[in-house]
Amino acid sequence: MEEERLWFVGVDWGSETHQVRLSDARGNKVGERSFRHGGEGLAELASWILQLTEATPDLVHVAIEVPHGPVVESLMERGFHVYAVNPKQLDRFRDRFSPAGAKDDSRDAWVLSDALRTDPRCFRALVTLDPVLVELREWSRIAEELRHDRNRLSSRVRELLWRYYPQILELTEDVAAPWFLALWRLVPTPDKAARVREASIAKLLKRHRIRRIDASQVLGALRVAAIPVAPGTVNAATSHLDAVASRLDLVNRQITCAEAQLDALTERLASKEIADEGQENEQRDVTILRSLPGVGRIVLATLLAEASDALQRRDYHALRCLSGVAPITKRSGKSRIVIMRQAVHVRLRNSVYHWARVAVQHDPRSRAKYAALRARGHGHGRALRSVADRLIAVACTMLQKQTTFDPALATRAA
Repeated sequence: MEEERLWFVGVDWGSETHQVRLSDARGNKVGERSFRHGGEGLAELASWILQLTEATPDLVHVAIEVPHGPVVESLMERGFHVYAVNPKQLDRFRDRFSPAGAKDDSRDAWVLSDALRTDPRCFRALVTLDPVLVELREWSRIAEELRHDRNRLSSRVRELLWRYYPQILELTEDVAAPWFLALWRLVPTPDKAARVREASIAKLLKRHRIRRIDASQVLGALRVAAIPVAPGTVNAATSHLDAVASRLDLVNRQITCAEAQLDALTERLASKEIADEGQENEQRDVTILRSLPGVGRIVLATLLAEASDALQRRDYHALRCLSGVAPITKRSGKSRIVIMRQAVHVRLRNSVYHWARVAVQHDPRSRAKYAALRARGHGHGRALRSVADRLIAVACTMLQKQTTFDPALATRAA
């Protein structure tokens, strides 16, 4: 029986054209050309590969630097095996072909195809994601972008109020909160604050369900001595603030919508898991992760969306590397140093950091571990990374055993 031949393709993608090189199992060049980005160009790319190889798509292995996007999705839809590689690893592979550091699109396509042929272990096989996970990932990223926008606009509000109305900043830390923006619109200047009735303030606080302060406290804070400012400063600042507040109103509404979408998608994912298994009493991944201390809406969505492959494999070592809690040891001769890992998934690292931070506040074992590390002289970030490392180990154990969080089991996993 004739042995099946494998084919290796390197794709150096670009915004307008993609450079593609096709090699056989021995690394010999079979063909190379560029394709324009678009539906017609990507369809032509797949047809060109199949025409030259005269093989089925499952015998063709494609290497590409970016692990997502239309090129990847188009090739996977046609049945090709697609692999991604870290850009830093690709840079090291490039040194094999040009020690002087020469780089061009044709050379990169060659490096990709040959590196996949000789070092497949350095590449990550890409798989088609569940459509719900694709939506969840997008909404998770939308929510994160909106929170960044909110923080940026909040800083601008704080800066503008500091110019002429600093006493109103004493009322809250969250100057982007809807109730605070409504209060500012009611009393946009110290002069308005001096004339406003207490009943109007009380009505506003009641409408927004603010109970930690009352109307008299608000008026007391607003009616302190105002800062003398140059003529026109108040009008200029209030005009600017009105524009920023309008954008904040929109961002706040969009954040509420995004959070509702995240809740709905995680519930759909949990329901789909139960339906697929046909075992309604079996605890599934969403329920298990949600039961862990410190896991809320944002952390849960980020874990499911950005680490779905590692979670499905229950791969503790991959999760701790992706999230940056696994340190890097550099040893040479008598020298040995341990440093923080920088090559990480940034969104996952931020999510796991906040997971550990909240767990320290609410979980006794996490708090005890954090306190012990701090007592030994470790910094705040270093201690939180160790807490996160333990939580990831606990999560993997829970997923393997298909049980929700149990403090006794967490102790054994730690």
